[in-house]
Amino acid sequence: MTDSAQRPGSGAGRDPDDDDASGRLAAYEARTQVPLDLLALVTLWLVLVPPWDFGHDVEAVWWTVRIALSVVYGIDLAIRGVLAGRPLRYALTHPVALAAVIFPPVRVIFSFRLVQSMFRRGHLRRFLLAAAVLVLDGAVIVYLFERHAPHSNIHTLGESLWWAVVTVTTVGYGDYTPVTVPGRVTASGIMGIGLLTLAVVTAQVASNFVSQAPGRARRGPQADAPPPEMSPPGVTLAELDRRLARIEELLIAAVPSSQRRAEAREGESGRP
Repeated sequence: MTDSAQRPGSGAGRDPDDDDASGRLAAYEARTQVPLDLLALVTLWLVLVPPWDFGHDVEAVWWTVRIALSVVYGIDLAIRGVLAGRPLRYALTHPVALAAVIFPPVRVIFSFRLVQSMFRRGHLRRFLLAAAVLVLDGAVIVYLFERHAPHSNIHTLGESLWWAVVTVTTVGYGDYTPVTVPGRVTASGIMGIGLLTLAVVTAQVASNFVSQAPGRARRGPQADAPPPEMSPPGVTLAELDRRLARIEELLIAAVPSSQRRAEAREGESGRP
C-alpha cells in the first residue's frame, strides 16, 4: 500500500502539500513502472542463474551488471520516497521494492506483473512482445545450464535459440533437448508460453470475426431500406379516421344539389 492510499480523503484539514506530493508520485510511477518492469523481464535470466554457472571468465561482468541493476532499482526507490515526502516510511511500507534492491530474484514479481497486464483486451502486441522476451530469457537460461552439462547437446547460444523457437512453436524436432533439471524446468515454461500464445492469438482472431459479424448484419438491411426522407410518416388510427371523414365531406360537397334531391325522392318513393 502506498502512502497516498493511507492518507485520509479530501476534506477539511488536509495538507495541500500532501496532495502535490501524491500527484507527483503518481505521475512518476505512471512513467517508470512499465520500463522498470520490462527491464526486470529482460534481465530475468541474470537473476535466476547463479553466478558459478556463468563461468569464471564472465563472472566479474555478471557481478558488475547485477550491481548496476540493483543501483537502478535503488535509485528508483529513493526517488519514490522523496516524492512521497517520507523516504524511510515509503521504503518500509514497500517491502517488495526494498527486497528487489537487496535480493534481485525478487524482481521476478515485477516480471509477472508486467506479463499479467498484457492479458488485458487490446494488448495483443504487448503480450506477444512479453512472450518473445520470455522465450529469449528461457533460451539464455537453458544455454547457461546446458553448455557444460554431461551428455548435453546444447553447447552454443545459437543452438539454444533454435531449440527455444522449435519448442515454443510446438514443433519439437527433438534434435536438441535439455538434460539438466533447471533446463527441463525452463523447457516446461517455454512449452506453456507456446500453448498460451497460441490460445491468445486464436481467441483474438475469433473475437475479431465475431465482432465483425453484427456490423455486416446491420449494414445489410440498411442498404435495402429507403432513405429517411422517402419513408412514409407514421399514421395513427385517429389520424386515419380524420382523413376518411374529410374525404367523405369532399365527396358530398362535389355531388350537385339537384342530384341529391332526386336521390332523396327515389328513396322516399321506394318506402312502403
